[in-house]
Amino acid sequence: MKKAVKAYIIIGLIVAAVIVFLAAGPFYIINEGEQAVVTRLGSITAARTEAGIYIRVPFIDTVTKYPSKILSLNGDDARIPTKEKQYIIMDSTSRWRIKDPAIFYQTFKTVEGAYSKLSDIIDSSTRTVISRNRLSEIVRSSNVINETHSEPIADSSEISEDDSAEIEALVNVSTQNEIVVKGREKLCEEMVNEARPMLEEYGIELIDIVPRQIKYSDELTESVYNRMIKERNQIAQAYRSLGEGKKAEWLGKLENERRTIESEAYRISEETKGRADAEAAAIYTEAYTRDPQFYEFWKSLESYKNTMGDFDATYSTAMDYFKYLYGPSGKN
Repeated sequence: MKKAVKAYIIIGLIVAAVIVFLAAGPFYIINEGEQAVVTRLGSITAARTEAGIYIRVPFIDTVTKYPSKILSLNGDDARIPTKEKQYIIMDSTSRWRIKDPAIFYQTFKTVEGAYSKLSDIIDSSTRTVISRNRLSEIVRSSNVINETHSEPIADSSEISEDDSAEIEALVNVSTQNEIVVKGREKLCEEMVNEARPMLEEYGIELIDIVPRQIKYSDELTESVYNRMIKERNQIAQAYRSLGEGKKAEWLGKLENERRTIESEAYRISEETKGRADAEAAAIYTEAYTRDPQFYEFWKSLESYKNTMGDFDATYSTAMDYFKYLYGPSGKN
């Protein structure tokens, strides 16, 4: 009987121990998208990166879980100078993940504790890359703006193709943008390459850095507006220059046509006058040959008519010129 009681006690103790053991949680689960670090009395004993069920020593082992998925970090607005010492305000976001949970645990313990270090390293690499590149490299990704226009320079119904090409040439010469060698995407890669080696030391893999917003500082905004105004004025000046050129061209054509018309009219009038003078001379000659005295009389009357009106007074008529007015032959 005593042996049976002892057996029941032993079985009960074993069952109780199992219950306590199970209640203490000897098993832990790593879900998809998770990874964990197991520590025993402060020392790392295991790093779990695969999903599954694992065993630990209750009350001694501690399991710290981290996400294995891609995480994001949104940076604050940063005022950064470019290579030309022009300040821009950049707001970026970066994607990262915990690559080595053991190293990450040794460095930060928690994900929240890693954000400050991440932000410092990413901001530093961003500032370094931007400060050694021109503004155009940061705000543009290609040279498409140099190859095409967002709007046509002139409507084909209002201006000829030759004139449109001339305006295009004038505008392109005066408003040509800087050539982009790298572009924003390449600079983002440089930022990642700058920050990645430093973050790998902390068990972090940096995937990318993407600018969410790039704003001009107040002083640069005014400079950009002035440049836009200058470009618009240059385009307007191109139109004015073309208009002045066309005006001079048409005025030259009109002047040439006027001179041609006047020259032709003068030639025709002189030819007409020549023919009239010839006909008049022929008539006079014929009249003179028929009656010389009448011809002389008629020419004298015409002379009196043309000249006498110009004289205020005549002091003597005793001359051969007035023979038909006061001479005996004129009274007959």
